[in-house]
Amino acid sequence: MTRLRVELMGSLRLWRDDAELDGGPRQQRCLLALLLARAGQPIGMTDLVGLIWGNEGPASAVNVVHKYVGALRRLLEPGLPLRAPGSFLARHGTGYRFLAVPGMLDLLEFRRLVAEARSSLAGGRPDQAVDRYAEAARLVRGPAGDGLADNATAATAFAGIDGEFFDAVVAAARLAVRTGRPAELLAPLRLATEMAPLSEPLHAGLVTTLAAAGHRAEALARYRQMRDRLVAELGVEPGPELTAAQRHVLTRDADPAVPASAAAPPRPVRPAQLPPDQPLFAGRETELSRLLELAAGTRDGRRTGPLVIAVDGMAGVGKSTLVTHFAHRVAADFTAGQLHLDLQGHLGEGSLSAGAALRALLHGLGARAPDVPDTFDALVGMYRSLTAGLDILILLDNAYDPPQVRPLLPNSAGSLVLITSRRALTGLAVSAGARLFHARLPELPEARELFRVRLAATGRRFGDQARLDEIIELCGRLPLALAILAARLGARPQLSPATVAADLRDGARRLDAFTERGGADPRGAFAWSYRQLSPGAARLFRLLSAAPGPGITAETWVRLAGQDPERTRAEVEELAEAALICVGPHGVIAWHVLVRAYAAELLALSP
Repeated sequence: MTRLRVELMGSLRLWRDDAELDGGPRQQRCLLALLLARAGQPIGMTDLVGLIWGNEGPASAVNVVHKYVGALRRLLEPGLPLRAPGSFLARHGTGYRFLAVPGMLDLLEFRRLVAEARSSLAGGRPDQAVDRYAEAARLVRGPAGDGLADNATAATAFAGIDGEFFDAVVAAARLAVRTGRPAELLAPLRLATEMAPLSEPLHAGLVTTLAAAGHRAEALARYRQMRDRLVAELGVEPGPELTAAQRHVLTRDADPAVPASAAAPPRPVRPAQLPPDQPLFAGRETELSRLLELAAGTRDGRRTGPLVIAVDGMAGVGKSTLVTHFAHRVAADFTAGQLHLDLQGHLGEGSLSAGAALRALLHGLGARAPDVPDTFDALVGMYRSLTAGLDILILLDNAYDPPQVRPLLPNSAGSLVLITSRRALTGLAVSAGARLFHARLPELPEARELFRVRLAATGRRFGDQARLDEIIELCGRLPLALAILAARLGARPQLSPATVAADLRDGARRLDAFTERGGADPRGAFAWSYRQLSPGAARLFRLLSAAPGPGITAETWVRLAGQDPERTRAEVEELAEAALICVGPHGVIAWHVLVRAYAAELLALSP
């Protein structure tokens, strides 16, 4: 049996047994390094292209990625048949993910050892924790993916790995000092300070550890060097943590394992952050009943983690309204309160980062700004500590993907996390046992009730139910569209249902029926999803609007695309993942009538 080993925590290097492998051209190695950096997690094609080329990807970028993937598969598994997927680089939607076996990738080994160190410390075995930390630190040879980050986006991906090392080595150094073993962490601390020459926590840890190991002169010299660098490059004096480390060396009267900036515990608060419930909420009883059944799991004494319910669905279907209404129904069951956060997933890569989300949630739990730590690992640790054992309800709206959400899950089996997203968060079901719930379009009776309640609130009433039912169906029963039309009819007494129905029957003007200055409309909601598509998927989305009939067969969409069927299939999957279309049996595509109208508008502008 041959053994593959891959190193990422430093320069990218690969071995098969004892023979080192050539990773190929620079961009091919960059692709592999980025997939390794998110080992086990998928990266979509749009993100891959952006990570490799930034905003200047060539027109052939997708084909180049496919070529590199094929070459890497054969490098990792010689003799692999052409186009065979192999064991390590798995297709996921339009992108890929790297599947590492145990002991293969240094990054995963590092994380395993750090987790074991924390577990040992929690179990009262500090010396064993130092052993595991030291073993993890020895895996690090330098900046992750050293030399392969050609743009800011890629650099950020690798910087996150370096941040994990920095957090671990600072924690390990404090523990090593307390257990009388400081010398064992000096080498990784020196490496970390070389990698982050302006990091005060790292240099404070090195100064303290040097002093504890008997190197007092070097400790003071390191402090002076760091102070001079801060003044020369940033124009600032050292902060309280580094100053406290120097004071300890000079006076030896401070606990070196507790930085001067250590904060008092946040004051206990009971947050009540849920958005206001929709006063005109109507229908949805079947979905609410199902959500109540799922939420009953928070009272299951066998649970060891939070109950997570992830609700997905197309733009405008009413996910946020449904989940907010449900949250208000069950809020009283959660004595520790409710947190709410809009993750802005509709912005794609511009969505709220997990770190920024953690800071917002910590503030909601009562943490003061000066008390919130800087590093991501410390943010996660503080959040889990503050939520441990709490019966708390957390509503996370507009999630982008599972990696954005995972760090935000509380450390409590009695908590409930409600998530909305346009995409089905299947990765969260795998890693956190999330219950996936698809928000569907209401049936005609429920859509009729929604429309009637909205109209009644405006003071308007119509006796022609057949005409109103026609409007409802021309809107595809989309709750957002119905709410907009009801408000528009109420605001314009002269506007008749017959005029509205005529506008909706006209395919070229259908979406104009919902346009109001400064208001939300279906066109804007669909545009958020459209802007996240790869160029190929966006082109196919436009072309599909030209297909005749309500259902579009696989043969039709392949013919419309005019390209390789496999590539077209991947683009169809991307459209389905973005909740712009549905793919039924035998590859037949169905989509909402208003989404199709939006695609037709785009096709007229850009064939």
